[in-house]
Amino acid sequence: MRERVEDLLRSLGPRVLGVLVRHHGHFDVCEDAVQEALLAAATHWPRDGVPDNPTGWLVTAAGRRLTDHWRSENARRRREDVVAAQAELLAPAPDVQRPGDSDDTLELLFLCCHPDLTAASRIALTLRAVGGLTTAEIAAAFLVPEATMAQRISRAKLRLRGAAFPRDAGPDRLAAVLHVLYLIFTEGHTATAGADLRRADLTAEAIRLTRAVHRLRPSDGEITGLLALMLLTDARRETRVTAEGELVPLAEQDRARWDRAAIAEGVALVTETLTTASLGPYQVQSAIAAIHAEALTDVDTDWAQILVFYDILARIAPNPMVSLNRAVAVAKVAGPRAGLAELSTLAEDRRLRDHHRLAAVRAHFLELAEDSEAAVAEYRRAARLTLSLTERRYLESRADRLAREAAS
Repeated sequence: MRERVEDLLRSLGPRVLGVLVRHHGHFDVCEDAVQEALLAAATHWPRDGVPDNPTGWLVTAAGRRLTDHWRSENARRRREDVVAAQAELLAPAPDVQRPGDSDDTLELLFLCCHPDLTAASRIALTLRAVGGLTTAEIAAAFLVPEATMAQRISRAKLRLRGAAFPRDAGPDRLAAVLHVLYLIFTEGHTATAGADLRRADLTAEAIRLTRAVHRLRPSDGEITGLLALMLLTDARRETRVTAEGELVPLAEQDRARWDRAAIAEGVALVTETLTTASLGPYQVQSAIAAIHAEALTDVDTDWAQILVFYDILARIAPNPMVSLNRAVAVAKVAGPRAGLAELSTLAEDRRLRDHHRLAAVRAHFLELAEDSEAAVAEYRRAARLTLSLTERRYLESRADRLAREAAS
């Protein structure tokens, strides 16, 4: 019962917050009120049962707390306004009474991704206000002290003090929302630091939120592409590390254990969006992921087609990681020396030259080109640069194995 209540509260929290912010603005105060209402529900509902209208219950409870706040802050100066606000909140609105009629999740995401906030603050606030994660859960996911994460969230809420839903919910704001969801997923898929390669809570939350956005705008090509990309990438989750926690590269993964249901859904979404919507970066990335997912073995992978898609991606959304991934495709199509030639230009990019992935890819190409001594040096350099313990162990083991083979 308690688990069912927690799932229900997580799904209703953003909607209740959206109702309050839409009616009253003041995101920071409304978010505090909703958190108190959710805490009250988590205490009472497992014992007393879920009310017939859980959304209305939460809106009423949060509204009362909001009214209490305004009364204590403005008792003399705004007594009449407070009473009027209380009367409005205690009269359930039609769109609150019937779940499914109205959902402010997307608008709430727009607000959490306000341009005045840093990327880190956008992520933290999205996970708190829309994802329903506690501050402790968010802090644990990003390996920072709870007090540090609490300060980050508090500062973000202060920056949004008095803010209401944005009037401009156009392409730029939607792009910011999708970028935040992508960053949450990416951090969950391959953690930047720590003992674990992945954090399932973050990938699951990113997929859940992206599904919610997709339900609201199912015809948007980039939303569809992002959801497909997440599903196709996450389908490999169980094969990326061994039972002992050692990293398994894509070429060596047991593809029979990939999540075929997730792959089927992802491929269907890719097929739909590539034929009905204007091409965008997430659609292209999802198409690349679909090619990998549908190949029965690494040898069967259509790398020439992947290279074509990376050429498109490099034109519409150029960045160093796209160039690095394109270099891998070049090496697969034209050989490791061609891949190394591509990397030589990337080494001059200050955003990438000290990144462990550049060193790791160069080491792999050098190994394929049978330059063992240089490959060992690059594997060790990559191991020093990464903050992920799983990746570090893998890179060190590759260097040790190659060094032994060269010495024998």
